[in-house]
Amino acid sequence: MLPFSEDLFLQKRLSADMATPVRSNSRLSLTMERTDRWVFSQDIPTDVVVVVCEATFSLHKFMLVAKSNYIRKLILESKEPALTKIDLSEIPGGPEIFEKAAKFCYGVNFEITVHNVAALRCAAEYLQMTDVYCDYNLAGRTEDFLAQVALSSLSGAIVVLKSCEDLLPLAEDLKIVQRCVDVISLKACNEANFPSRTPPNWWTEELSILDIEFIGRILSGMKKRGSKALTLASALITYAERNLRDLVRDQSGKCTKSSDSDDPNLFARERELLQSIVSLLPSEKASFPINFLCCLLRTAIFVNASNSCKNELEKRISVILEHVTVDDLLVLSFTYDGERLFDLDSVRKIISGSVEKEKNMAVFGGADFKGSYSAAMHRVAKTVDSYLGEIATYPDLTISKFNGIAILVPKGARKVDDDLYRAIDIFLKAHPNLDEIEREKVCSVMDPLKLSYEARLHASQNKRLPVQIVLHALYYDQLKLRSGVDDQPDAVATRSQLQSDVSLVRENEALRSELMKMKLYISDMQKNQGSSTKGIAAAAAPTTTGSRKHSFFSSMSKTLGKLNPFKHGSKDTLHINDNIGVDITKPRRRRFSIS
Repeated sequence: MLPFSEDLFLQKRLSADMATPVRSNSRLSLTMERTDRWVFSQDIPTDVVVVVCEATFSLHKFMLVAKSNYIRKLILESKEPALTKIDLSEIPGGPEIFEKAAKFCYGVNFEITVHNVAALRCAAEYLQMTDVYCDYNLAGRTEDFLAQVALSSLSGAIVVLKSCEDLLPLAEDLKIVQRCVDVISLKACNEANFPSRTPPNWWTEELSILDIEFIGRILSGMKKRGSKALTLASALITYAERNLRDLVRDQSGKCTKSSDSDDPNLFARERELLQSIVSLLPSEKASFPINFLCCLLRTAIFVNASNSCKNELEKRISVILEHVTVDDLLVLSFTYDGERLFDLDSVRKIISGSVEKEKNMAVFGGADFKGSYSAAMHRVAKTVDSYLGEIATYPDLTISKFNGIAILVPKGARKVDDDLYRAIDIFLKAHPNLDEIEREKVCSVMDPLKLSYEARLHASQNKRLPVQIVLHALYYDQLKLRSGVDDQPDAVATRSQLQSDVSLVRENEALRSELMKMKLYISDMQKNQGSSTKGIAAAAAPTTTGSRKHSFFSSMSKTLGKLNPFKHGSKDTLHINDNIGVDITKPRRRRFSIS
């Protein structure tokens, strides 16, 4: 039997003055010092020590037993004749919450707030401080505060739910989490439809403090209550920007480099968080901005997210690729320092997905995919060609990667190949060490006959292009001249300009051929320096004025014939001596010529 009654103790107890601040080096010592003020100032000595983690509280058994059925059972069921030490380290909330529960047992006033009400409710359940054991107990007080104060506003419910993250699973069993989720879902829907303050999306900022699991449950509740996909998307966008700020983007919309951290688990947590965010994206494909999806995909590549995560983002971008800008594609192409290219597999998958979508639409619409392309596909082709021009300057971009992206777009989707020609020209300029075969491989993705007049004119004077490509363009112009078809408004001026360009190219090729012959002739002269003057004169006889004139035109005709693009491909035959190994008895085969 306890030696003192509760009423006698309460009469002798001094009121605690909690307004005076206590300086301490840690929260734990501060809690213990506060306990000393409202316990050790009494005339009655303590008879039990309660241990909560590293904190100890010297208290009175009869005061604790009066409110806590759990402590009463510990004392009654103890095998020790006089239990002097109780370990309550598993109490929810730790020493701070137990201090408040002990104050409640002693009748000391303390403040219940939205920050501690969930922990107090869980502690009351753990200590069995319910109204079944004692009227007006701690559990009833906290339930009243939850219903009347904490869950009456959106902000209060969010704070309570945030505090439940460290109280699981007890907070889930007590239905505190579900009650908070229901209140937040309802009030967030109301705020989305009828904002009560500015900015209208203020509630999305407050939601961003919660765990991603709670966010999923809240968004699910909002969807059941009829929230639109754009509303759910705005909440996810804000959440990603707040919790993955260094990886996704800052408030200016620019992607930034991930901040360095000493935490070895940070990378794994960011990867898990990103994958959870992607799994919560609404099914509506067009509910998110393009730049946000591209930043998410770049982040997924950077943190090495799962293939399912990256595939989901790639599909979403490919569906709306016609709205993607070159800057958006560049976002997911470069590392955060902007110096190196990522693996371009994601870009190829996005373009392939868009082309596949175009094919499916053509099949369902009964159209011929090879013959007609939508305006969206034309925009995609133009964007891809411009994108190739941007990445062509990087030395680590190989020919296979460049061509691999260019050939994904069907040739019929390009009305003209001017943008692609520009990208090829930039690539050739940035890679000056390519040989003739490699340059032809780069140019193989382009159709020279689909270049505009200005592009063909530029190509005819472009020394970086293979001769084969130049001849294709010139031959096309000559055919147009012969057929009388012209794509310029002023046909006479254009035809005159084109003829002069063709003549200039012919003269250049003829001079090149004669120069090669002259080099061969001089080489022969050097070999025959020991011969007599008569032999030298005989060797020089064919180069008289009359013969030279005849040799010039005949050699020019032969040279142009050997440069015929439809005969020997792109092989360079300028080094072959025209006078060696030619059987003049055989009739000369008819060939195509640009002369």
